[in-house]
Amino acid sequence: MSGGFRSRGRVILGLAATYVLVALGAHLLSRSLMFPRPPVTYDLTPEYARLTTPDGVTLAARYWPCPGARFTILYLHGNFEELGRIGGFASQCVAHGYAFFAFDYRGYGRSGGEPNEKNVCADTRLAYRYLVHTLKVPASRVVLFGYSLGGGPAVELGLHEPVAGVILESAFTSAYRVMTRWPLLPGDKFVNLAKVPRLRVPVLVLHGTADATIAPWHGEALYEAVTSRKMKLFIPGGEHGGLAETAGPVYWTTLQEFTDSL
Repeated sequence: MSGGFRSRGRVILGLAATYVLVALGAHLLSRSLMFPRPPVTYDLTPEYARLTTPDGVTLAARYWPCPGARFTILYLHGNFEELGRIGGFASQCVAHGYAFFAFDYRGYGRSGGEPNEKNVCADTRLAYRYLVHTLKVPASRVVLFGYSLGGGPAVELGLHEPVAGVILESAFTSAYRVMTRWPLLPGDKFVNLAKVPRLRVPVLVLHGTADATIAPWHGEALYEAVTSRKMKLFIPGGEHGGLAETAGPVYWTTLQEFTDSL
């Protein structure tokens, strides 16, 4: 009997040690896995603004104006995106009646520094304040648009600053659960599922049903967790990116219905 207890004890200790090693590995690897950065595709020409963080890091940003626009989209990009790669989507938004503002997280594009959850969220607030105080866009006319990774800072900003609404496209419930599905590891990042019930502004959730990067259940779980007024569009056959092209006119009709309701 005592030998059996010792054997089970060794198994338990082995499992505990494995869990600790996996958790430690996840923590150490999370930055490189969460923030893959593409090659830079733009130069800092005059249409780009430079924002300076309190600790002296320079961030690149760009504003696409739309005369007469009722709302301005503050776009928070995903991984493997930077300002040079989102110009097409920005132009589509302008063509559909929205002004558009975006910036590169630290380490992306022409922005300095290195990204992590804390400074991505802090720098998002800096970009928001530049939009409201320098570009003079009323807070009540700002719509946060978080794509993929950008859903994290969008939700965080929406909890602490006045905005008209929040759009989450291809967003995750939390960073670690993209890989584990269940909340198995400590130290998770961008825990959106725990935060969205506290949003007090309307939320639109967009997701593709064929998203192999962030599975559709993330979008469904986020939508179900929202307690404020909400809408959703799940696009048949939609993958992780390019939902506007996959969905066609219904994508823009849904955005218009959402912003018309704000």
